[in-house]
Amino acid sequence: MSMKLKKPEAIIFDMDGTLFQTESLLLPAYHKMFDILRAEGLYTGPTPPEERILSSLGMLLSQIWKNVMPDADEAVHRRADELLLQLEVEGLEAGGTLLYPKVTETLAALHERGVKLFVASNGLEDYIHSIVVVHELKELFAGLYSAGGQGTATKTELLRILLDEHGIKEAWMVGDRSSDVEAGKGNGQTVIGCAYAGFGRQDELKGSDVIISAFDELIGLYDNSTV
Repeated sequence: MSMKLKKPEAIIFDMDGTLFQTESLLLPAYHKMFDILRAEGLYTGPTPPEERILSSLGMLLSQIWKNVMPDADEAVHRRADELLLQLEVEGLEAGGTLLYPKVTETLAALHERGVKLFVASNGLEDYIHSIVVVHELKELFAGLYSAGGQGTATKTELLRILLDEHGIKEAWMVGDRSSDVEAGKGNGQTVIGCAYAGFGRQDELKGSDVIISAFDELIGLYDNSTV
């Protein structure tokens, strides 16, 4: 790795597709949700293909439902929000969901080196909090920021709030979607693109300073970074 990065005070992580293997939780919840929507008379016909929700990961929920069920009205979309959150939290508590390989050990190693760690996600606040609690990461993070919790419309705005509130000048934004790249670059920060989840298209990570294919590469990048 020839590129020298500046040593960050903080590293900020996206959640879905970066730390958390979303499909381990999402797909069972997705199918149950459509069963309930049909039972409630809010949706008819077969469940839309899984590909539609997987390719929407990282977007705001309102946008996700426009992709998944474009013909359903707003009331159905809002009910889907409620149901999906409830089913995901139940699924998390039931166990069996997965972080990506080496996430826990890598976060612990960075934390030990004195880096402040944060989450900045387009997900809902309860969802992000549940993942962190169930996977026993709570002690490692200095803060959890969610579009739902902060009421922000873009990740760029969410990251700006986080940096301002903590007085952070030098950070790395780590994520797997174009919204993560835009957020980092829009706030003048270094972007580390994650290429291991495979939800995004190849061009999602264009503009990243470095692209990693395994999460634990972050330790070497941090150790080799310059003040």
